[in-house]
Amino acid sequence: MLGGAFTTLGRYWKPLIGVALTLFGAATLVMILALVVAASAVATQWDALTSAHSPDAPDAAVLVPLGVAFGVLMLLGMIVFLLATAVVQAAAPVVLQEAVLGRPVTFGQVWRRAWSRVWSIIGTVFLTWLILIVPMILLTAAFVGLIVYTATLGDQDGFVPLIVAGLLGGLLLGPVATWLYVRFSLAPTVVVFEQQRPMAALRRSTVLVRGNWWRVFGIGLLAYVMAGVIGYMIQMPFQMIGMLPGLFDPADLGAEPSGGEVLAVFGGLMLMSFVSQLISQLFTSVFPPLVVGLLYVDLRMRTENLGPVLAQAAGAAPLPEQYGPPPSHA
Repeated sequence: MLGGAFTTLGRYWKPLIGVALTLFGAATLVMILALVVAASAVATQWDALTSAHSPDAPDAAVLVPLGVAFGVLMLLGMIVFLLATAVVQAAAPVVLQEAVLGRPVTFGQVWRRAWSRVWSIIGTVFLTWLILIVPMILLTAAFVGLIVYTATLGDQDGFVPLIVAGLLGGLLLGPVATWLYVRFSLAPTVVVFEQQRPMAALRRSTVLVRGNWWRVFGIGLLAYVMAGVIGYMIQMPFQMIGMLPGLFDPADLGAEPSGGEVLAVFGGLMLMSFVSQLISQLFTSVFPPLVVGLLYVDLRMRTENLGPVLAQAAGAAPLPEQYGPPPSHA
């Protein structure tokens, strides 16, 4: 699985990295724009803002529009980032649909087909996390309610059993949440391969994972760990560059640095951080979905005899429905 993911990434890196770079680059630019707007607005008043006894300190009302503009831009950046993540999650199965047949695929084809499934991907991910989070929220609410009730009764000795019960409940919910997440982990791939809606994709993922939970869990966990380690290794050179003497070094600032000097140093550090995270994100956002997609194909070949379907599709037009689930009577 891991070798197949690296091979696919090596052969189809242009459309995959191209889609990821376009979207994550746009999100990064929005974030940088938010920081530039905020920095340019306070640069001329930095000394007054950082001095507790400055007579020129601006009124708080003057800073309200700055805070609103910064918040709007950051919110827009987060929305773009979420959309980028969803499109990349859809792009990996799109590429796999052609990679398993040895077909070439262009950036435009990947973009159009991934974008057509992006809202179903978002719905699937939202439902998955909703299923995982709701039990935790209910447990937390019940735990807090019991603590408040015990406090109103003045029973100080009752706190210890409540804390123990809360810890045990958290320890029990962790494995349950992991079990559910693995059962639903193939749903985004199902959305693309089989053109399914979110609820149907979750049910379909449960069927495919049944009897193969540990295999899906182990390979998926290894893929995410490898992506995290490689992503960190990608960021390390940029962190080392930022630590070079004379380059974005806060120690080089004088005893009383000006606002422009402070913003230049920390702005350079933030820019370096954004660039390193963007480059790392290009790999970490693509590799795990490729592994999960290959798991989906492998499970279908083992349980549903997908091989003949793929052989037939190799000589026909690339229609997504050719990869759909087996007939209900099979």
